[in-house]
Amino acid sequence: MNFFDKLNAAIGLNQSLLFVGLDPNVEMMPKSGEQDVIADLSEWLQLIIAQTADLVCAYKPTLGFYEALGVRGIELLENTLKAIPSHIPVILDAKHSDLNTSSIFAQAIFTQWRVDAITLSPYVGQDHVAPFLVYPGKAVFVLCCTSNLGAKAVQQYPSNDAPLYLQVVKAARTWGTLEQVGLEVGTTSPEVLAKVRAIAPERVILARSIWAAGDNLSSFLTAGLNSNGDGLLIPVPQDRLANLQRDAIDNLRLEVNQVREQVISNASSCFIWLPDVCLLNQHRYFDLILQLYDLGCIMFGDFVQASGATFPYYVDLRKIISNPQVFSLILTAYADILKTLQFDRIAGIPYGSLPTATGLSMRLSYPMIFPRKEVKAHGTRKVIEGNFCPGETIVVVDDILISGKSAIEGAQKIESAGLKVNDIVVFMDHEQGVKDRLKASGYRAHSVLTISEITKTLYEAGRIDDEQFAVFVEDEVAKP
Repeated sequence: MNFFDKLNAAIGLNQSLLFVGLDPNVEMMPKSGEQDVIADLSEWLQLIIAQTADLVCAYKPTLGFYEALGVRGIELLENTLKAIPSHIPVILDAKHSDLNTSSIFAQAIFTQWRVDAITLSPYVGQDHVAPFLVYPGKAVFVLCCTSNLGAKAVQQYPSNDAPLYLQVVKAARTWGTLEQVGLEVGTTSPEVLAKVRAIAPERVILARSIWAAGDNLSSFLTAGLNSNGDGLLIPVPQDRLANLQRDAIDNLRLEVNQVREQVISNASSCFIWLPDVCLLNQHRYFDLILQLYDLGCIMFGDFVQASGATFPYYVDLRKIISNPQVFSLILTAYADILKTLQFDRIAGIPYGSLPTATGLSMRLSYPMIFPRKEVKAHGTRKVIEGNFCPGETIVVVDDILISGKSAIEGAQKIESAGLKVNDIVVFMDHEQGVKDRLKASGYRAHSVLTISEITKTLYEAGRIDDEQFAVFVEDEVAKP
């Protein structure tokens, strides 16, 4: 289970957005008459875990506190990590910033300590983040803002209208997917949190320092929560941990949930997107392309694909099922192609295109089937789910053509059941000769859009700048 899914599961199970900082701070620990401070700290930290495991969604040990205690401090960290229930994610607060040690450090924390996520400093750039993202299912939180007054001269540079911390947010969004990269925001101002949320509506934000602003929780939640009432992790105040006020922590959890419910009820149940650009000779799917970009379904940066290749962009269509407006537009675009083809049934390729295939089946009144991604060893052991008759013609629906491997494998499974496949229809073609490879395998490939059309449209609409467009053009030229 990846960090994102593990976090959401813990949020759902405990109905909580709270996280606890597991810091062996002697000044915060209740006084003890024992001579062994490390033993006292260990007992205190494990008591915190035992008393809060059903009230929080994550734990955040701060590496610096453990390092300050020497060798026994590292042993204390290892023992503390072992005491955390396996279903609750661990975010190691390291603020790691050294590029030279990033690979070996990532290996240590993810394979030896088995933490789920880590906080990183942003100023070395994506090269620093990349070694941590090669571990499947792990995540990073990029520090984009701190509440330290001495940092104002740096973070607000060059102006309040375009401060550096917001540039960090914009850059970090291109360093990894929403499941891989979150943001750490330390601030005493709800306005700062609101600005970060506006730029990164899809990212998980790890909030810090909000209690220094006094009792202003509602304002911070309203500013930082997304429209679904989540996406924001709230720290449990240190004073409630010092004396382990379980009831106070539970009351805080309930207070957060009350505001969450208000945010959800105040948000539109169906967000309506409206275009803010009009071009004289705009693309047929101009509005759809812009909407996908604005929703975070299309991102530009250096992204490692499942194949291992690195592309200057990343496309994630999984969000569309949560937005009826854009999902309907995508179904219409697919349908425009399917109406020109001859077939008896529609087949979706698990798992990404199954919602789309289902929507098309209902809209066009064609029955649907799908090839199983893996055949179960029990039950009917079917390769193909759904009713069909051998000899029928099936049109295959997939989401994105990168290598064509999943589409071809799906089509071959369908054919193994005595069915015919002539056409494969996708939403986006990455344009690396994949359609030719499909043709060589005996299939006609059709796409709603190509990556070139998407990039050109976004550039003309001002959504991406000259540098981003130039990187894409260079990448296209370099392709064989």
